[in-house]
Amino acid sequence: MTKELNGLRINYICEGEGELVLLLHGWGANIDLFADTIALLSQKYRVLALDLPGHGQSQEPPEAWDVDAYVDFVLDFLKDYEFDSITLLGHSFGGRVIIKLCARALPFTVEKVILVDSAGVKPEKTALRRAKEGVYSAVKHVVSKDKMEKVFPHLMESMRRRNGSADYNAASPVMRETLVKVVNEDLCDLMPCVKCPALLIWGTADTATPLSDGQTMEKLMPESALVTFEGAGHFSFLEQPQRFLRVIASFMNIS
Repeated sequence: MTKELNGLRINYICEGEGELVLLLHGWGANIDLFADTIALLSQKYRVLALDLPGHGQSQEPPEAWDVDAYVDFVLDFLKDYEFDSITLLGHSFGGRVIIKLCARALPFTVEKVILVDSAGVKPEKTALRRAKEGVYSAVKHVVSKDKMEKVFPHLMESMRRRNGSADYNAASPVMRETLVKVVNEDLCDLMPCVKCPALLIWGTADTATPLSDGQTMEKLMPESALVTFEGAGHFSFLEQPQRFLRVIASFMNIS
């Protein structure tokens, strides 16, 4: 289904009946990855999932957004639904949005939170990474200052591709700026605001948001429990789907 919200065309799914569950996908992903999760949860709950602006089949924002802008958008999306309480499930970037949302003064109760390989802990930069960024910034400054881009028009693009992440390189200009804004925000100070029961699911081989991030969240969220999927990476829910669905069913009391 699609609808227009705040001037953007948004792709979303609404299935099932009962208490509300909202699913938020990771960066560069879309709601299609949640198909099995939606099928399970909709047996007992009303499940909402949307392609966040700039992802999947939803239009990208007109300018670079930060995490708060995404939280505002999600809250506006929820205004079309009547509910007193909600469960929130987020993978990666979706988890980042959920953590910030839980720190807001909300007109509803967050009953449960499920975070899967969630973002939110700002990674420490290695010496090699700092060196690469220094070279990139220096070249960018020189190219801009001396207008060398007229002579070497592909220089900065080449530098960007060598130094940028896969997500960054695959994004449009607006979404690249957005990615820079969201990944540079550390949400550790807000994690104690997730006061409801929180299930943390992590792949032990996750290199995008390493297991240490999940362990940090477990320490900071007062009612959290960490479940690890041995050998799984950043998309643990897709790599070990049957175990993931069993864990979710248990946490959500689905027989």
